[in-house]
Amino acid sequence: QVQLVESGGGLVQTGGSLRLSCAASGRTFSGYVMGWFRQAPGKEREFVAAIGGGSTYYADSVKGRFTISRDNAKNTRYLQMNSLKPEDTAVYYCAATKRGGTYSKTSSYDYWGQGTQVTVSS
Repeated sequence: QVQLVESGGGLVQTGGSLRLSCAASGRTFSGYVMGWFRQAPGKEREFVAAIGGGSTYYADSVKGRFTISRDNAKNTRYLQMNSLKPEDTAVYYCAATKRGGTYSKTSSYDYWGQGTQVTVSS
């Protein structure tokens, strides 16, 4: 059974940092595109970042502040979040796909984690 488990969320002040982790089990996710999405209350789930095929992709809103990375040996992906803002407050989800497609669309992904809450206080 394929499972993605996020961790590392929490409460942080504006300007602070957090590192989210997405641990994959059930299969090796090398060769997959791994994405991070977030969903704030009352809003649609939105793309944050993705990594795959030797490339990384970021939403404009997080470019320069967030960094996505991977550790294939641990089958884990990370999202380093710096200079956090209150508008970054959301539940953050990791996702995985091997189907290809547009990496920024939720419909492109087959596997999802349960989410981890990130709250940035002003």
